[in-house]
Amino acid sequence: MARTEASVTDAQASSTDFSRPLLAWYDRHHRSLPWRTPPDETKLGVLPDPYRVWLSEVMLQQTTVGAVKRYFEAFTDAWPTVEALATAETDDVMKAWAGLGYYSRARNLKKCAETVASEYGGRFPDTEAGLKALPGIGDYTAAAIAAIAFNRPAAVVDGNIERVITRLHAIETPLPQAKPEIRARVAQALPHDRPGDFAQAMMDLGATICTPRRPACVLCPIADGCTARREGTAERFPVKAPKMEKPTRCGAAFVAVRADGAVLLRQRPPTGLLGGMTEVPGSHWTARQDGSTDTSAAPFPADWRETGSIRHVFTHFALELSVFRADLHNDQPPGDQMPGDGWWSSPDTLPGEALPTVMKKAIEAAIPGATKKPRKG
Repeated sequence: MARTEASVTDAQASSTDFSRPLLAWYDRHHRSLPWRTPPDETKLGVLPDPYRVWLSEVMLQQTTVGAVKRYFEAFTDAWPTVEALATAETDDVMKAWAGLGYYSRARNLKKCAETVASEYGGRFPDTEAGLKALPGIGDYTAAAIAAIAFNRPAAVVDGNIERVITRLHAIETPLPQAKPEIRARVAQALPHDRPGDFAQAMMDLGATICTPRRPACVLCPIADGCTARREGTAERFPVKAPKMEKPTRCGAAFVAVRADGAVLLRQRPPTGLLGGMTEVPGSHWTARQDGSTDTSAAPFPADWRETGSIRHVFTHFALELSVFRADLHNDQPPGDQMPGDGWWSSPDTLPGEALPTVMKKAIEAAIPGATKKPRKG
């Protein structure tokens, strides 16, 4: 009995003091990412560019590393500094962001760059409080930038880290109620000499070892202190509150194609869902109400024919759009029926428009391959 109690006590102690084995693992097995400064350099005092850390963290919200890499590289090629991004055309930024989703992030990204450039001389604040004063930066992003870019002892908690900590301590409180406890546990384990590397090590551990399904516990550097591993319950964590069923909304999308192949587009209002992004004309649907699903909402009279339907899932609702196509002659539609905020996008320019994924789906249902960029070579 004494030996069992002793082993449990040892495990509990290691669960609160795991930074050293974790960092040793990270030094050997860290992921190579375009925004990351490797640990052998950070140990020598080389810190990442705060601009690149900020940009990557905003992009990574609700998005995978694999999806973000090419967007990050395109952004930093086009706008290598925060000052360059601040002076960029908003439409160009929205076009570069198209496909990443959660488009309020792109609008706040531009506002934040303008604020840093104009009010802070192009230098990001180096504290959590200072960072949170910037547009679009909340608790998580402020902690991540402070820790990774400035080596501040900030407790960083993303989805990967939530999974690691809830398994390590077998936290039965469901998310999101468990967040304060998780943050406190992270703060308790935080090494003040390498907080940035610790945050990234935790992220890497969750992404590559402590995965949602079939975690590779035998390879985990902190497995000895993990309560869920010891009890064989790792896949139970994190515990989540039951999900509310998402409502499904309906609407229509209208793809007008001119004789030269150009497609009629317009810009959505600057605020709200998909604010400032480009769309084909459609009926008035929202997260709370359906729109018309027939040609009564068409932007002008034409021979509209249904070409299918698409489904897209947003955070709080699903959307089903009936897609209609009309092929027009050069003199159609009549000038007085042309939407005042519309423009024609040629087949060459259409793939580069600021089209969110839902609108790309609608256009593809009417014109297969239209939104795909041609492969080089």
